[in-house]
Parts: sequence; structure tokens; C-alpha cells
Amino acid sequence: MSRIGKLPISIPAGVTVTVKDNVVTVKGPKGELSQVVDPLITVEVEGTHVVVKRPNDDKEARSKHGLYRALINNMVHGVSEGFKKTLELVGVGYRVSNQGNLLEFALGYSHPIFLMLPQEVKVETKSERNQNPLIMLESADKQLLGQICAKIRTFRKPEPYKGKGIKFQGEIIRRKAGKSAGK
Repeated sequence: MSRIGKLPISIPAGVTVTVKDNVVTVKGPKGELSQVVDPLITVEVEGTHVVVKRPNDDKEARSKHGLYRALINNMVHGVSEGFKKTLELVGVGYRVSNQGNLLEFALGYSHPIFLMLPQEVKVETKSERNQNPLIMLESADKQLLGQICAKIRTFRKPEPYKGKGIKFQGEIIRRKAGKSAGK
């Protein structure tokens, strides 16, 4: 039996979970999320818990059992508490600013980069003197938040020699020594 899949998901106060036609809908104070569940997996709401079950032990059912349990758990956590990610811009002259959900980056290219974020994501930028600029992203949807962070990171990936680029706050970049002096 899947160790993840067999764990029941507790529903906090203020969150409602409904299952109808293989679609799980979770509503809470931070928003509403829905997920289509494979017909092989059954989802049941039992009081203050959600239980994910599978009919048999074949490979496909086992692989999807833990997956859908984790997805539903992320939805419940997202609508009750939300998810936060912080990105840090490391490099001389790297800047970021926002007007609403429009981000403007200056990353050493000959042009600024603009990125429009969806309405589900709240963004805040912070630039202080002698510190790296920060981008704080917050959303109820963990998957959407991860995709946006990955998209922002592709503008300037952290490089291993000087560590310049866009990285997650607290992330450790493996550094390389670089060229050593010749004879």
C-alpha cells in the first residue's frame, strides 16, 4: 500500500471539499481550486477527512494513488494557508519592479523584460540599498506558483562561477573554481 496515498487528509475549519463526477473542488478563505481525478481512483469525504482509495494493486493504480492524494493535500493547504516563494536577484545592476501584476526586469540585457502574472498570484518586490532585490510571490495554487518561479528563473539562471542570476532565497549554488593562472 502507498505510504502517502493511505494517509487521510484533514480538512481545516473554513475549508469545504466536494467530489462530483471525478472532480474534486476545494473552497477556502484564500480561494477555490479544482482537480480532475482519474476514474481509477476514488475520493471520499468522511467527516473532517478526505480519503483517497484505489481498487487494486496494479502498477497504474499504485502510481496514481499517492499522486492524487498529494495533489488534493496541496489544494487543501493552499486554500487555507497559501504558498509563498521568494526569489533573489544576484548581480550588479539587476533590478525588478512591479505595477500590479506586471513585473519589469533589468537583468543586464539590452532591453527590459516584462512578465504579466495571472490574477491568482500576488506579487511584491523589495529593493533595499546594499541588498539583493527580492520578488515575493504568493498563491493558493502550488503548481501555478512553481511554474511562474521556473519561468522567472529562465530569464537569468544562476551561473556557477560568480553566482549571478535569479535564485530562490536560501538556495545554495554550487560554485566552480574557474581558470587558474598559466605558467
